[in-house]
Amino acid sequence: MNNRIIIRNAYIVNEGRIEVSDLLIGDGLILEIGNIPEDPGARVIDGSGKYLLPGIIDGQVHFREPGLTHKGDLHSESRAAVAGGVTSFIDMPNTLPNVLTMELLQEKYRLAAEKSLANFGFFLGVNGDNLDKILRTDTSELLAVSDDGLYFSGKGNLLADNPETLEKLFAGCNSIIAIHSEKEQLIEENEQLFRAQYGEEVPFHCHPLIRSEQACYEATERAIALAEKHGARLHILHLSTAAETKLFRNDIPLEQKNITTEVSVHHLWFSDEDYAKWGPLIKWNPAIKAAKNKTGLMQALLDDRIDIITTDHAPHTLEEKNRPYFTSMSGAPLVQHSLNVMLEFYREGVIGLERMVQKMCHNPATLYSIEKRGFIRKGYHADLVLVDLDSPWTVSKENILYKCGWSPLEGTTFQSKVTHTFVNGHPVYEEGHFDETLKGMALKKKKPNG
Repeated sequence: MNNRIIIRNAYIVNEGRIEVSDLLIGDGLILEIGNIPEDPGARVIDGSGKYLLPGIIDGQVHFREPGLTHKGDLHSESRAAVAGGVTSFIDMPNTLPNVLTMELLQEKYRLAAEKSLANFGFFLGVNGDNLDKILRTDTSELLAVSDDGLYFSGKGNLLADNPETLEKLFAGCNSIIAIHSEKEQLIEENEQLFRAQYGEEVPFHCHPLIRSEQACYEATERAIALAEKHGARLHILHLSTAAETKLFRNDIPLEQKNITTEVSVHHLWFSDEDYAKWGPLIKWNPAIKAAKNKTGLMQALLDDRIDIITTDHAPHTLEEKNRPYFTSMSGAPLVQHSLNVMLEFYREGVIGLERMVQKMCHNPATLYSIEKRGFIRKGYHADLVLVDLDSPWTVSKENILYKCGWSPLEGTTFQSKVTHTFVNGHPVYEEGHFDETLKGMALKKKKPNG
């Protein structure tokens, strides 16, 4: 790619600073940052008054391909992602078939190279069935192994609920182990109690009482203890309780942490009070819980006990959501709107732009050792998003890009808008229009001394 683009006079938010500057893109890379001279061959984009961020790296999505493409696929959901400023994603293994072999993992990379507008990475699935094979595999080049979502294919697949399996994995696996942390035994006991009271028509506001704070805390506490015993590299996915945040450290840099965690935007935005309005549409696992939890999660994000922000983007059809409690699918689509949600918190004075960029861009790249992404640096891939902080718009059926066609944020007015998204220097999204002539690239890990 030889198309040179100059972005002029933008507020560049990067590595703890905000400075007005120009930026030159060429050959897919950031070539210069500073006062860029006139270049007759370059296209110029006026960034005056706008904020230029590194592209968002969403470390947990479920884009549904292969096998579940009636809900979403690599093209549709990556298209929604880039419209929301997300330039890279990491997809989970609970597609059909579950991604439990290296061959299936490579097939997902092949599909994404053909279809995805954003850069892409994938976790290899792990459960009791393929544990021994995983332990015989060199997983050091993988972004991570994970059990997330695999519990949908059968009880007993949650690693956090199987300490013997988890300990064996911690003792022998040489990659990040990213887990869904809930104690299934407690959840099943709670399900029986509520089923006895309500039958199959359990009200959705009971969801956080069934998938309780206790079920989350006990699972996370045990997983951390086992990981520390073996010096394993553990990442707890989508933390949902204030109590759990006290189990994580903030006295050392991210680069030195063996135990890390994340928060998904819905656990910061919604609380149990919202079930009255949204019901099944905000049924997630782990559950949205009492408001004290979203307050505690935000505090832990700000004080560095929580390391990154994700979406857990998980589209389902409305028919799959609008069912009785026990058959309503868990999860909802968010990847188009996560940056908008966090920018609302910025406007409310809750989080600074620099800290937001750290948690959505810098830290995901650091945590997963992603090469030359997540920062605005000379020589890095030109994954960038330009944002107008004073351009209100309302989420509606007409502008929702998810294949499933709905959002739990419908009717929400956001004050900020993504105007441009660049993936590897290519302006894939501009003012509501897409240029799909180029596809994203596979995320690569840094070399050990890179």
